[in-house]
Amino acid sequence: MTSRIDEALKFHQTALSLRAARQELLASNIANADTPNYKAKDIDFASALQGALSGTTANLPLTGTSSRHLGGTAGESVMGAPVMYRNVLQPSADGNTVDMDVERAQFADNALRYEASVKFVSDQVKDVLMALQG
Repeated sequence: MTSRIDEALKFHQTALSLRAARQELLASNIANADTPNYKAKDIDFASALQGALSGTTANLPLTGTSSRHLGGTAGESVMGAPVMYRNVLQPSADGNTVDMDVERAQFADNALRYEASVKFVSDQVKDVLMALQG
């Protein structure tokens, strides 16, 4: 049986985990800015959060046609959310689709939202502790 505090903080726990995973994905894009044929990736945070909270995932099962096939996942995903490729705004000669301006803006936006969520959770926990002490 989960407590009311756990239920109240489940949304924030899920959102923070998803933001951290998205930050790693964006950092990977920035790190591979000079890698030929690298395709910039991202997730739709709102639909990923909704899917994570409802317990639905977008993973599809693999069907093996031979006993010698290796196991794996059908497509890349982050916490059940499918990883999508960014639309190319300015094509490059080497096939890389990373636009550093877009990636830096997304990285900063995601980091700011992560910090805001942490602050919000911290304030909620302080309020609960104050209520318990008073």
